[in-house]
Order: sequence, then structure tokens, then C-alpha cells
Amino acid sequence: MSVQATPGRLVTFEGIDGSGKSTQARLLADKLRGLNRPVHLTREPGGSPGAEEIRNLVLTGDTGRWSAETELLLFTAARRDHLEKTIEPAIARGETVICDRFADSTRVYQGATRGDLRGVVDRLHAMIIGREPDLTFIIDMDPEVGLRRGLARAGSEQRFEDFGVAFQETIRHGFLSIARDNPDRCIVINGDRSPQEVAAEIFAHYESRA
Repeated sequence: MSVQATPGRLVTFEGIDGSGKSTQARLLADKLRGLNRPVHLTREPGGSPGAEEIRNLVLTGDTGRWSAETELLLFTAARRDHLEKTIEPAIARGETVICDRFADSTRVYQGATRGDLRGVVDRLHAMIIGREPDLTFIIDMDPEVGLRRGLARAGSEQRFEDFGVAFQETIRHGFLSIARDNPDRCIVINGDRSPQEVAAEIFAHYESRA
């Protein structure tokens, strides 16, 4: 008698820049690997060769060269390639896919701050992506603290951090609004604690939703 494979699922991490979401995504992946559970850690934009090329286009160089609509199409194209080449195959293998950012980031960053495109974002998502995460952790923290952390990072991908504290506050409230509207999949986590404390709470929630 064959043993049925455990179905895979998509777990996403969201939050303002500097909130520690990338660290927490990695810590959860490490925890699951330590328990010998199949897991695939990925990120957006990116996560597949084609999507990584689009990431480089969008997050580096002159931030004003794309219109809001063009930028949204680029992010959606990257997500579609990521879904086809990485996420869906891993889930089919029974793996837990842990993704640093997904569609909620587009809803907040492009939908709420780039010309009020939220309706367009949602329609594109329904037509081109058609999948929501099974579980989303939103790491919430003081925008000023997050901004300091973000600006302390070296590298060229600082386009969002450069908009300042007011922008970070707008983004924070956007994520919290998504959490209120989707309590079945979204869990808000207080990020103003040590990484170990945050990771312990996340794992407890993860196990309770297994």
C-alpha cells in the first residue's frame, strides 16, 4: 500500500522594509529542515531565473523610468514565472514553500502607493496568478526602526527605503489592513523583539495551522 505524500503549501512573509521578515523566513526554513521536513525557501521579486532578471530591472537603476502600470506588469510577470518554475513544482513535490514577499506586497506597494492601482492589482492577480498563500506572517514594527534597519543595509536595492518614514507608515497600515481583511490566512507578529522570540512565536503558529 503506497503512502500518500503530505501536501505542500505556500507560506509567505510580509512587512515593511527592515521588519526582519527575511530573517524570519530563513529561520522558519532552517527550523523545518532541522525537523527533516521538505522545505523550499524563496523570495519575490525573484525566485526563478526569469524572475530574478526582472527583479534586477525593477529594483536597480533610475526609479522613475517605469510608469506605475509598467512596473505592476513587470512584478506580475516575475510572479507568474516564479509560480510556474519554482512554487508550483515544489508544492507538487509535497514541500512547504516559504516565500519572502508575495502578492500582498504588490497590493500594498503598487496598489496603495503608485497611483491607487489596487483594483488593477487584484484583477491582474486573479487573471494571471490565481493563488493565495495558505498562511501569511505579517511582521509588524515601528516604521522608524524599520527604516533605520533598511538604510543600514548595503546595496543598491533601496528604492522603497528612500521614500522615508511617512512612506513606511503607509506601507505598515496597508499590511495591517490586509491582515484584518484576511484573518483566515494572515497572522500579525510583533517584530519589536529579539529574532529568537519572534521565530518561536512564528513556529508555534505554523504548527497550529498544520
